Amino acid sequence: MILTLGLNAAIAVEPPTTAIIGTPPQPGWNQLNAQQKSTLAPLSKNWDSMENIRKKKWLGIADRYPTMKPDEQQRMQDRMREWATLSPSERNKVRDTYKDFNQLPTEQKQVVKQKWEAYSSLSPEERQRVRESGRSSKLLTPVTAPAGTESAPTPTHTTNPQNQ
Repeated sequence: MILTLGLNAAIAVEPPTTAIIGTPPQPGWNQLNAQQKSTLAPLSKNWDSMENIRKKKWLGIADRYPTMKPDEQQRMQDRMREWATLSPSERNKVRDTYKDFNQLPTEQKQVVKQKWEAYSSLSPEERQRVRESGRSSKLLTPVTAPAGTESAPTPTHTTNPQNQ
């Protein structure tokens, strides 16, 4: 592009380039403070190999952690431990399921939540029987989406993958 300045003066001006904005580097495990290490302990083995965007998300959770109620803190610790035991492919599957769920219409989300709550309220023994007998398909059937949309599977994991 050429910009004319008048009086027969012209300069060449390069068009703006598109910049790719990424998450800046996040601290390694050894650079975390004591509170962060204590909160994020279940993730310690995988911390240094995590993507920066994931580290940033977890650091945000660690910052909010002291303000959480004790039951919320316990739930977060349980979920971190559970998340840390998943393989990368299992984590991707959970993330995909969560994304699919978030794209459902509100009414369908409510149906899925009700089915999940019904399943979650069962005793551990009954949940195991449901899983083994295949009756889970009656209790936890995927929501049928309207024509032209995709149906998301019923959540199989209580961790919020977008927060991992």
